[in-house]
Amino acid sequence: MSTPDIDNIIAAIRSVIHQKKEGPVSLHEPCFEGNERAYVKDCIDSTWVSYVGKYVDRFEDMLAGFTGVKKAVAVVNGTAALQIALQLAGVKANDEVLVPALTFVATANATAHCGAVPHFVDSEEKTLGMDPDKLKNYLKEIANLNDNGCTNKKTGRRIKAVIPMHTFGHPADLDPLTEVCREYKMEMIEDAAESLGSFYKGKHTGNWGKLSILSFNGNKTITTGGGGAIITNDEALAKLAKHLTSTAKIPHRWEYRHDYIGYNYRMPNINAALGCAQMEQLTGFLNKKRNLAERYSRAFRNVDGVKFFTEPPHAKSNYWLNCLLLDKADAEQRNKILEKTNDAGIMTRPVWTLLNKLNMFRDCPRMDLSCAEDLEVRIINIPSSASLTKS
Repeated sequence: MSTPDIDNIIAAIRSVIHQKKEGPVSLHEPCFEGNERAYVKDCIDSTWVSYVGKYVDRFEDMLAGFTGVKKAVAVVNGTAALQIALQLAGVKANDEVLVPALTFVATANATAHCGAVPHFVDSEEKTLGMDPDKLKNYLKEIANLNDNGCTNKKTGRRIKAVIPMHTFGHPADLDPLTEVCREYKMEMIEDAAESLGSFYKGKHTGNWGKLSILSFNGNKTITTGGGGAIITNDEALAKLAKHLTSTAKIPHRWEYRHDYIGYNYRMPNINAALGCAQMEQLTGFLNKKRNLAERYSRAFRNVDGVKFFTEPPHAKSNYWLNCLLLDKADAEQRNKILEKTNDAGIMTRPVWTLLNKLNMFRDCPRMDLSCAEDLEVRIINIPSSASLTKS
């Protein structure tokens, strides 16, 4: 393999992107070209700007309809969604939750917010997500099955749940992961924060977990400013999720009665107004992002030392965040590429630091993470906004 020519990498990116404004090219920014201003103004004029209002209900219905789940519950962000999803799946303090080491920190933070312990597992290169075969072999070594479910032989703690995360919008291999969960009596919670608009074997992500979550941060495929959602096919759990995230207040015309320790996590109506306008444009955003990814794929075919990461065979990805993968022999070039591309006004970023390396998670259990460690030093994210597509 040849060492990557950084000028060729910059030229390949520039040959693809089309930016209307002056200045550096962002990694991923929102696009507001629909009814955002009209809906937000209507929300303000109505004075219903907090978590009760017609836009919250409409946004939840739009999310459920698009993803094919029975219910969606809109909340303040993806981390809050994941915390509630874990609690509703039965995760208790001192349980272990299997989490990819290669994920955004929120996946492990939400686990810790439940008082549970993240247990880090490896990824696979073909999906960038959790490796089901390696996980199954690992559990054969360290897990005991009993009436209480699955227990870690080394720590004595119950392993209650698995959180596959769909990295950069590319679906993890969900069918074999589902089989692992079934065999070891664990609940699956999909971290679909990045995968709105991604499909696994023809079905939208979020339909495999007992509960799943989405994120609508400002850098996601659609945005509500800040926001997230719990999605599920269990209507009873969805009802309880809505109740818990609304401070567990029992409906009454004037009395304040609460029957659980609840959370003030519901999405405000004004954020949902923005989300409704964004959902109206989602199909267009996805088409533009796939077009951008196809152009990148062609542009990088003849660039030495690096390849453009494309969706796994079982998936149709939203290509939320486009990704270059350096050849193994050229991993040491990563920081130089990051420096020169950013100097050239093209925002690029490395993948997240593996979570087991962060101080607060250093003592958590983990399996062999050799693939995640390899990917960590080879991944470079490149500009991915839907607005960058040339007409």
